[in-house]
Amino acid sequence: MRITETCEKCLYDRQKERAERMGDPALTERYLRELTRILKNRREEDTSPYMVHLFDQVFTELYGEQKDYREIKREFNDLVLSMREEILGKIRSAPDSLAEALLYARIGNYIDFGAMKSVDRETFLSLFEREHLGSLNPQVYGAFRQRLRQGKSFVLITDNCGEIVLDGLFLQILHETFPHLTLYTLVRGEEVLNDATRADAERAGIDRFSTVIDSGSAVAGTILGMLPKETAEIVKSADVLLAKGQGNYETMSGCALPVFYSLLCKCDLFTERFQVPLLTGMFLQEGML
Repeated sequence: MRITETCEKCLYDRQKERAERMGDPALTERYLRELTRILKNRREEDTSPYMVHLFDQVFTELYGEQKDYREIKREFNDLVLSMREEILGKIRSAPDSLAEALLYARIGNYIDFGAMKSVDRETFLSLFEREHLGSLNPQVYGAFRQRLRQGKSFVLITDNCGEIVLDGLFLQILHETFPHLTLYTLVRGEEVLNDATRADAERAGIDRFSTVIDSGSAVAGTILGMLPKETAEIVKSADVLLAKGQGNYETMSGCALPVFYSLLCKCDLFTERFQVPLLTGMFLQEGML
């Protein structure tokens, strides 16, 4: 997904705020010069998550270690884990448990310290009310189920902490609904923002239903060319993939793989692209975008 002029400005402004919070004007000036150079020399195929990955490398060189989100991740993982059995009961009581599990897993996509200027706990909890869960595009959901019935392997490409607990409920229902599928879950290879890693997947119990694999990097998205060889082979040979969140959409859309995308629209780029209000849930299919 190309970086628009609006997106470029947003990327720059957020990094400028980040540097200014460090309180060193001289370093801020150096950092912004490097940002301008990186943005000016970007390739056409470069995406916002990849740009932020490059920014992070420069930021670490100048300022040292970045903010540690591990405590925040534990907080949201534990919050959703405390709700797990209640949500599972609601999913099982729905007419279509798989669709309901998809909707709950999508709500978890709200927990995003990259795309969101702030993540409010009360707003997050309010999204679990039935009227806020939204719905799934019937045509896309029908195609999704058909591919699941006919396929042999499935890869869930995760996004954030907390959300991954709900992803685990989805995988549990998926395993029960289509037990013939071999399930894989792709997480980030290194810590980046509040994105889910192998430790978060294990905390959520994902490994009970799925083999956990990782991206091998700290990019807040999935760049196929940067995946470790084994991971890339699993992803590229999968019969069905479900990619969660804006970062995965930005880095994967147009890849021509059998990908479905589940996300909340959390910034102007996405609300304008799909002509929907903020926090609208989307369920999309590669090739129909």
